[in-house]
Amino acid sequence: METSSLNIILPVGISFYTFQTLSYTIDVYRKKLTPSNDLINFASYVAFFPQLVAGPIERATRLLPQFSKKRSFSYDQAVSGVSLIIWGLFKKVVIADNCAYFVNLIFESPGSYSASELFLGAVLFAFQIYGDFSGYSDIAIGVARLFGFDLMTNFKFPYFSKNIGDFWRRWHISLSTWFRDYLYIHLGGSRGSKANQVRNIFIIFLVSGFWHGANWTFIAWGGIHALLFLPLLLGNVNRKHLHETHFKWEKSKRLNRRLRTSRMLSKSSTPSTVFILNRR
Repeated sequence: METSSLNIILPVGISFYTFQTLSYTIDVYRKKLTPSNDLINFASYVAFFPQLVAGPIERATRLLPQFSKKRSFSYDQAVSGVSLIIWGLFKKVVIADNCAYFVNLIFESPGSYSASELFLGAVLFAFQIYGDFSGYSDIAIGVARLFGFDLMTNFKFPYFSKNIGDFWRRWHISLSTWFRDYLYIHLGGSRGSKANQVRNIFIIFLVSGFWHGANWTFIAWGGIHALLFLPLLLGNVNRKHLHETHFKWEKSKRLNRRLRTSRMLSKSSTPSTVFILNRR
């Protein structure tokens, strides 16, 4: 007996604007936002083209009111926007696309390469997805600034994070904070027993994996990240480095700076290489 699957064509960006409309509905329900009476403004918020396909995922409380404000040309804002667009294109075209060439070669026939070459492929893949995703976010933020809109920052040097908790405060910030505010805190967050806290962490990461794609590899990806987060939760250090979301060079000798950078990169290598599960 043969089984068939449904071949459903989904709209482009559905996972992003679904979360944006959910934020609107939830915030209105929680009385944090007054319902909009302007259909054009609401539709523009949902389908705002710079960030429609790959984020950042904006909140209705932050982006929707900007459509009602009068905007005028700002030279400084335009220069900032163009600079972000150029920087985003550099990440995408120069870094991500060049890394992708070697990553595809290695992972199309992994049996033909040594362990060190496979490890190099994993590292390059980490830079590829960062260049792709953060590059697009920078382009989206830059284009929005040209039109007088302010979108939230989506990446803050994630590969210089101190641990997995710090990593998720720097990587795809609009998604991680969305899950935190609309799901994790509602489940109880870090309150209650350790068993409940562990349950909440697994729910958040498994749902996050499912959001990334309808495939068991994405569910496994979420489960692995939850397991990586558990030692921080059980050791009560999950909120350590909470406000260290920028990378700063400290005053020290050049050698010490290199050692510090190498240490931070090595600590972030584990969560970044887990993304290999999401290759198709």
